[in-house]
Amino acid sequence: MITGCCERNLNPVVTLQHFTVPRWMTAAGGWAAPGSADRFARYCETVLPILAEGVSYVCTINEPNLAAMTAPLHLPSAERPAFTGVMPAPHRPTADALVAAHARAVDILRGQSGIAAGWTIASQAVQAAPGGEEAAAAWSHEREDFFLEAAKGDDFIGVQAYTRTVIGPDGPLPVPESAEQTLTDWEYYPQALEQAVRHTWQTTGGVPILVTEHGIATADDTRRIDYTRTALHGLRAAMDDGIDVRGYIHWSLLDNFEWVAGYKPTFGLVAVDRQTFARTPKPSAHWLGTIARTGHLPE
Repeated sequence: MITGCCERNLNPVVTLQHFTVPRWMTAAGGWAAPGSADRFARYCETVLPILAEGVSYVCTINEPNLAAMTAPLHLPSAERPAFTGVMPAPHRPTADALVAAHARAVDILRGQSGIAAGWTIASQAVQAAPGGEEAAAAWSHEREDFFLEAAKGDDFIGVQAYTRTVIGPDGPLPVPESAEQTLTDWEYYPQALEQAVRHTWQTTGGVPILVTEHGIATADDTRRIDYTRTALHGLRAAMDDGIDVRGYIHWSLLDNFEWVAGYKPTFGLVAVDRQTFARTPKPSAHWLGTIARTGHLPE
């Protein structure tokens, strides 16, 4: 895959671990099991020769904050918390283990000339409702800032933002009934990207940023273009204020299999016929491609 990207003049951004782990690792206790950082380090050492051929950016672990939040759902049934639809607080032993594994991986990757190492964080774009300021700060620190702070000193950090989370005194508030929602039932809120980038820059103390995921699940491609245009204007405003943004990667190229939601949420710039597998670029693909080629962002 790396060779194929390079042959097509694409700069591959590689993620070494994206949620799934071997069944034997889950059975042993997942990331919280003793020795997980050592095992991940050996894995990184094993793939390093492959990464040496044309890879500039390597993400060690995808969205460790979400991995730590979902870890309690994989505990034995007697210990598993009831799932209420709101992500539980991160499992602290898992969070600590992920930070340790990331640090080991960064040290290994930095031994290879030309590779920038970091990890990617799922941004909540947390906002406080009136009276929810303290709750919002606590929510953000536990679920996001802890992992951002662990990235201080990294070569870059990946920002992955789609919508916002509004926190009241008692926790997250539901999306207002009057708000436009996407096919994932998230609020249509393109300003989330700028907020996530600014918050990440401030919390990490100025670690360079790579937008590694950003997009919208919609059946109306005109809304994809409008959403992305607004978000990119916000990103440009952040860059104009001196924030070091190295690149932007849209999620996703193709309409994909979106975890438990299956094929319903269409995130792609390219439509995929599930019967014939024919791929058809949407107008948004041409629109974003023009921006990429020209560097000009239309109003």
